[in-house]
Amino acid sequence: MSQRKDAPAKRNTPRQVESRAPGWLIADATSPSRGSRAVRQREWLQVERPDPSQLQRIERWQLIVRGRVQGVGYRAACCQKARELDLNGWVRNQADGSVQVQAEGASHKLTELRLWCERGPQGAGVHSVSHSQLVPTREDWFEIRR
Repeated sequence: MSQRKDAPAKRNTPRQVESRAPGWLIADATSPSRGSRAVRQREWLQVERPDPSQLQRIERWQLIVRGRVQGVGYRAACCQKARELDLNGWVRNQADGSVQVQAEGASHKLTELRLWCERGPQGAGVHSVSHSQLVPTREDWFEIRR
């Protein structure tokens, strides 16, 4: 096989792939040092894994909001806030005059939604918010239900 003189010669060096985990490089599979089991085990231990702090447990909460919460735009404002927080679920009026919210997402975002529900939009008069935890359903939207 002939090689053109003006083309740069290819080198047979191991290619390095940058990992998203800080401080780690994963060598290409053609590395000559991959024969021993101890080396493979060490490399396996260095393979990038998700940071445990970034893994968020998904929870589903049901909030019952009581007070002057119907006829003041509570559901629309709650839906907007939940979407801003990237939560999934729904909100609806109850026959007894309360508003029921079921939201699913990271616990810190659910806590933020609950704090918002305790204030509500301008014109609302929230007396109480009761909270219970449900099994997540993995919905991927937030809507207003009738």
